[in-house]
Amino acid sequence: MQKQIGERTLLFPNMPYVIGSANIVAKAESDGPFGTCFDTAVEDDTFGEDSFEKAECHMFEQAVKDACRSGGLAHKDLQAMLGGDLLNQIITANYAARDLQIPFLGLYGACSTMSESLLLGSILVDGSYRAPVACVACSHFSTAERQYRYPLEMGTTSPPTAQRTVTGAGCVILSDRWQNGARYRHIRIPSATIGKVIDYGIDDISNMGAAMAPAACDTILQHFRDTGRNASDYDRIVTGDLGSFGTDMLLRLCREKQIPIDDCHFDCGKEIYTTSQKYNCGGSGCGCSAVVLTGHLLPHLESGEWKRILFLATGALMSTTSNQQGETIPGIAHAVVFEHFKAGEQ
Repeated sequence: MQKQIGERTLLFPNMPYVIGSANIVAKAESDGPFGTCFDTAVEDDTFGEDSFEKAECHMFEQAVKDACRSGGLAHKDLQAMLGGDLLNQIITANYAARDLQIPFLGLYGACSTMSESLLLGSILVDGSYRAPVACVACSHFSTAERQYRYPLEMGTTSPPTAQRTVTGAGCVILSDRWQNGARYRHIRIPSATIGKVIDYGIDDISNMGAAMAPAACDTILQHFRDTGRNASDYDRIVTGDLGSFGTDMLLRLCREKQIPIDDCHFDCGKEIYTTSQKYNCGGSGCGCSAVVLTGHLLPHLESGEWKRILFLATGALMSTTSNQQGETIPGIAHAVVFEHFKAGEQ
């Protein structure tokens, strides 16, 4: 049975089912255009905890438990959890895994973590190694700011190309079968394309969109080459968090490669906040694409309004140390195909 086409695209003949999902966000995100789409929105971004790091861990755990319930499962039914966050040593995911006691594969793909978890989770399910599995990513504005930029107390002004790290966690449950009472009955994952690390020489930590856009273009181009498809085969080609500046750069790069995607492109970071919220180029962070996928995109597929989307969470692979040493910022993007199908179809 064929499992690969082209250079980097994996086929999943058993097509994992998406059976459940959940998300949790803070006030800035719930005030945006998708506010009514999110499962849980809280006013207090400490979530009752005594540190922002503990709050982020709380979000991660709650997203997993809520996603399991939406899939008709208890979290102890999971055979694996794949996920990560932005913090050093992915402490959010590690401590959540400690408390949840689920077999755990910790991932760091920066803001590409959600698509990486879905790609690897699909391999586990398709190969009959583990099912059901949870794919999850999380970020928090206040933890990311003080790790990567400046203490919040300084009130530093952001440059126009900067993006706000989304406070949010999103989780998708993949399984090898339908589950009675599950939220979704019409979404499966037939394929995915592994990304490559692409470095365009960007070294400005306040311009993540420009660092990630070339990687997104490379993966889209490779996916089209591998599959023989083009933009017209997708209702939406979704990038994770390029923001407005990175989106413009991606669209230009794609046109230069003769693969225009302008008519169907959607960027989670560009769309998660309104212009009136004045968050410069939009949102970023592991949680950005995770909450938009689970809150806004999957319902369109489940209803049949959309038949197929290409989902590419995008990551900037840098650290505070590498930046201080004058290194450039490489990017990566993995692509996962989601398709609507009728119940009973194979």
